Amino acid sequence: MSLFSDNIKALRAKHKLSQEKVAEGLEITRGRYVKYEDGTSEPPYEILKKIARFYQVSLDLLLFVDVRTVDLDTLLKLDNNRIILPIQVDSFGENRIEVVTQKVKAGYLSGYGDPEYIEQLQQIYLPFLGNGKYRGFPVEGDSMPPHQDGDIIVGRYLEQLGEVLSGKTYIIITRSEGMVYKRLNKKIENSLTVSSDNFFYPAYEVRASDILEIWEYQCNIGRSDKQSEALESTSIKNMFIELKNEIGDLKNKIALTN
Repeated sequence: MSLFSDNIKALRAKHKLSQEKVAEGLEITRGRYVKYEDGTSEPPYEILKKIARFYQVSLDLLLFVDVRTVDLDTLLKLDNNRIILPIQVDSFGENRIEVVTQKVKAGYLSGYGDPEYIEQLQQIYLPFLGNGKYRGFPVEGDSMPPHQDGDIIVGRYLEQLGEVLSGKTYIIITRSEGMVYKRLNKKIENSLTVSSDNFFYPAYEVRASDILEIWEYQCNIGRSDKQSEALESTSIKNMFIELKNEIGDLKNKIALTN
């Protein structure tokens, strides 16, 4: 028995459905469906999509997670992405990592749940990452040092909002802001407070209802071998405070002489 076979059997039991009823919902014969449950046959991609839609779960969950260990009622509801998260595998069955480059980044908000869009993304394979669904996203700007503009952040897809932890960094895909890479400061029931590691950028709140996807940081792919700055952020802050005070004193002196 495969994990997939165990999962569809567990989902059918959870929903108290007969094999005949599920087969009808998938528009296939009961005999064909039974083979998927007992592991003697593997469904084609189109049937996998139908099963994901039927149970309102992602393909990632069906293929890589034991659903008997997950409280499905607490899963983050993410519109169409809750129905299907496209997955790419090579001819050896290895999970490929799609890379969202700057060139195709603009189309991700409308294409993240579209298998055809995902199939067109460049792919890499990082064997040390282990099980899970991973995707690479481009770093833009200077808000998250030491990651630099042009680096690729590889993240692991999270099924549940409850999986996020304060202090860790995440690629967050939202309707309002698109794709951002931030550190989680605080989590409450309906929102996350996130911030940049660059203190010039203020923290802000992301509402759960605005979230399309969350990917937990796993590794960075970059080309820079620049050494880390020795200055601590507190030292930098003190330096700018002193500079601000000196500018203020200078302005006062100029005002007195005029």
